[in-house]
Parts: sequence; C-alpha cells; structure tokens
Amino acid sequence: MAVSPRISASMNVLHQAVQKAGRRLLRDFGEVENLQVSSKGPGDFVSQADLRAEQTLKEELAKARPGWAFLGEEGGHAEAASRAEGEWEYRWVVDPLDGTTNFLHGIPQWAVSVGVEKRTEDGRTELVAGCIYNPAMNELFWAEKGAGAFLNDKRIRVSGRREMVNALFSTGIPFAKTQRKVEFSLTLAKLMPLVSGVRRFGSAALDLAWVAAGRYEGFWELGLNKWDVAAGIVLVREAGGMVTDHLGGDGFYDSGWIVAGNPTLQPKLREVVAEGIAAAEAARGKGGE
Repeated sequence: MAVSPRISASMNVLHQAVQKAGRRLLRDFGEVENLQVSSKGPGDFVSQADLRAEQTLKEELAKARPGWAFLGEEGGHAEAASRAEGEWEYRWVVDPLDGTTNFLHGIPQWAVSVGVEKRTEDGRTELVAGCIYNPAMNELFWAEKGAGAFLNDKRIRVSGRREMVNALFSTGIPFAKTQRKVEFSLTLAKLMPLVSGVRRFGSAALDLAWVAAGRYEGFWELGLNKWDVAAGIVLVREAGGMVTDHLGGDGFYDSGWIVAGNPTLQPKLREVVAEGIAAAEAARGKGGE
C-alpha cells in the first residue's frame, strides 16, 4: 500500500488555495465565450476569470499566512500590511492563470501556479516551495525544498533518458514583434535535427511541471517572469533535475532566460540554446535584425 507524502502546514494551505482558485476557473472555462476580455499586449490577454482567480488566491493565502508578502502577475506587489516594502521573510509568487490564451480558446492546458520565496539572513532570496495545479486534468504538482516532488500523492522524478536523439523538449514561441524571435528560430533550427521532437503547449508552468514528472527531457524559454517559473523551478530541482540560464549560471530567475531538464540532457540542451543566442547576436552585429 502506497504511503501518502507528508505535507507541511504551509503546503496544505497552498493546496487548498490553488484548488479553490482552480475550481472557480474551471467553472469559467465552461463558459469561456461569455468572459469579458481586455488586451494586455500582443498575444497576452487578461480575463475577468484571471483577475478573480488572483483575488481568490490573495484572500485565501493572506487569511492563513497574514505576515507573508504577495507578488502576483495581475496585481503586482502587495506587501503584507504589517510590513514595509522589502522587509518580508516569505513571499508568495503567483500566476493565477498560466496559459491564458489556451484558456480563452477552450484548450485545457492551463494552470494555477504559486511559488514560495524565503529571504535569508544575508538578504538573498531562495525558492523553497511550489505548487502547480491543472484543474482540467485534476493534476496537482507540488514540491518543498528537501522533501521531493509530487503529482497528487505520487512521487515524481525527471526522465532517465540520456540520448538527445530520444529526447522530447518543450519551449515557448516568442510573439512576432519581440526581439527574442531570432534567438528562438536559430536555436530551434539547431535543435530539431538532434532530437525526437519539440513541443509548444502554451504554459511555461506546466512545461516545467512536466519536466519534473519525466514527460519532457527538458524545457527552454527566454524572457519569462518570476511568476511563470517560481513553482516550476522548485519542482524540477526536487525531482532531480537541473535549472540554469543558457550559460549555466544562476541568474535565470531574474533574467527569465531559463533552461531546465534532467541532469544528463540539460547541459546538452543548454549548449544548443547558447549557440542559438550567440548566432543571433552575431547576425545583429553584421547588420541583421
């Protein structure tokens, strides 16, 4: 008989909050054609469902942990009322609806994503927990630093594949008007002949969760925000994977240039991404775009 994983009090709070927000989103998903939608920019939309989900998370998390700060995609900074800006010890990093475009097109590949940051005594911040919930599939991915990664109540690990030719990777395609499209195109051209396939499903949070669960061998994307990756970084690490920037450094959380994967293939994927970026920079230096 399988033994259920031990869940900390804070993770229990997080489970309840993301599931409550997810249930509300799922109801809205069933009536997606009735949502009031306003544009936030090219290919990036916000709906009333998105805003309501963030408010639900903010209320539920603040009720259980009133001293914790809150960083949300839709609401920006909302520091705990009892603390001045920047004096928090713990902070929720929240994407209430990752995969909004999928959601608005009736595609069931979207999630609620919440990471937890802790400020250390020397002023640094570290990611200590994360939870990613896909209500449409009833899949709850979660992890705490030092305690492993889980899908619902089952322990998960990154893929054991070791050869690029057998590897399946995921990514996000930049919007047409963004500068990163050249880096993406050149990276993809270098990678495709080497691997089994590349997928673009439209939710960075779920891409990272699927790397942690061994469904993908790796994931890369350029220009993501903290709320896109906070929870997924913890999941990949606790599932035995690696997360760096394209140069192998640790600035990915702030830069949003991220490469994740299993320990064998992440370095190989990172090399290809770095080559694509270098080629794009060289092209610009010669008068290209």
